Amino acid sequence: MPKFYITTPVYYVNDRPHIGHAYTTVAADVLARWHKIQGDKVFFLTGTDEHGYKIAAAASAAAKSEKEFVDEKAQTFKEAWQEFNVSYDNFIRTTDSNHILAVEKTLQKLYDREFIYKGDYEGLYCVGCEQYKTKDDLIEGKCAEHNKEPILMKEESYFFKLSQFKKTLEKKISSDEFKIQPKERKNEVLSFIRRGLKDISISRKNVSWGIPLPFDKAYTIYVWVDAFLNYLTGAGWSGKTDSYPEMWPPEVQLMSKDILRVHATIWPGILLAFGFPLPKKIFVHGYFTVNNQKMGKSLGNVIWPEDLIKKFGVDGSRYLLMSSLVSGQDGDISWGKLAEKYNADLANGLGNLISRVVKLSSKLKIKSSKPQLKIKNLNKLFEEIRLKEILEEIWKQVAWANKYIEEKKLWELVKTDPKEGKKVLENLISLISGIGEVILPFLPETSLKIKEILKTGKIKPLFPRV
Repeated sequence: MPKFYITTPVYYVNDRPHIGHAYTTVAADVLARWHKIQGDKVFFLTGTDEHGYKIAAAASAAAKSEKEFVDEKAQTFKEAWQEFNVSYDNFIRTTDSNHILAVEKTLQKLYDREFIYKGDYEGLYCVGCEQYKTKDDLIEGKCAEHNKEPILMKEESYFFKLSQFKKTLEKKISSDEFKIQPKERKNEVLSFIRRGLKDISISRKNVSWGIPLPFDKAYTIYVWVDAFLNYLTGAGWSGKTDSYPEMWPPEVQLMSKDILRVHATIWPGILLAFGFPLPKKIFVHGYFTVNNQKMGKSLGNVIWPEDLIKKFGVDGSRYLLMSSLVSGQDGDISWGKLAEKYNADLANGLGNLISRVVKLSSKLKIKSSKPQLKIKNLNKLFEEIRLKEILEEIWKQVAWANKYIEEKKLWELVKTDPKEGKKVLENLISLISGIGEVILPFLPETSLKIKEILKTGKIKPLFPRV
């Protein structure tokens, strides 16, 4: 049986889930559900990243202990994914005791095998990204993501010998053995690697909220190294042996572009040091903008996931998220655009089609027939994670069916020529049944409702207009 292991990043809990988190997680859920339908053995991992300076600062600002703070925040992520009908196989927290033990064992092994050494570090560090920056990364001296000047950090530190994996990484990424999609992201990573990979500091001296280095308790482990290892520990790796978990390696690791570089360098570097296979594919999706502006709390233009569900329902929200980003590119949204798309595609589109066909069918005895919906290269589209394109192909059929009803004047045809009307309705029911099957990974509740409506002939409003 083929396997399919998919991961989202572990989300940083210094704030509540936002629409970008929701996009990544629902996309992973869609892919996991699709592979289950194909009969694959599926493992879907998500979770939360709970250590580091930013968490300690956020907890302090909220007048809470770090543990109390991360417990509350992790729960908000769990609740958000429950609301979005996301069915993950494991939700890992980097404060889980089994994760901590495995991380300590991993770092000890890397140290024993001389992949870690002590030295002095001096460099530019963005607190917002919790990443080191080069001058080339900055725009007018500021971090492009956070619009803040990085601080100059100088301290004694432990380093991981990342530089020795430069050639191997370049070769594996160039050949697509370690695939990075879309292509422009692959090129971006290769360009970065070719400029020279430096050994990376993997310890922090003045950050107490973290996992202590097992071989020097005066330091805690760099939050990114701790976070990366969730992909192993969340799949059942204890760090005790040199054999990787049964589901390893991931077929797909989903993420947004701001965290690609560390995932394409430090993370595979650690795996290469252990002799573990690299993930098959990193897929990088774009950002949401609102009216062509970056979303931000300071701008007051954030669209929160829970507000999306309140307005459009669970499946309506899943549809709007999945149909808003072209594969790997940014997408512009607004409340107005979302409402317009919801009404056009769901209320007036699919909902209206089902309502009209079932209403007319109830007047004639229509036999249920085999689901008929053919989408060219559907497997390939899923493999390439072109989710918006898949939905567009399905909704072309919805638009065609609604137009077909108008052209045939079906409401008159069933009276004037019942035999022909019956034939047309049978074809339409077959098409709707096929649509119901194909949308299952995207809109699981709607898929079940369509099946029930076609079986009972009782119409339920699927998507009330907003």
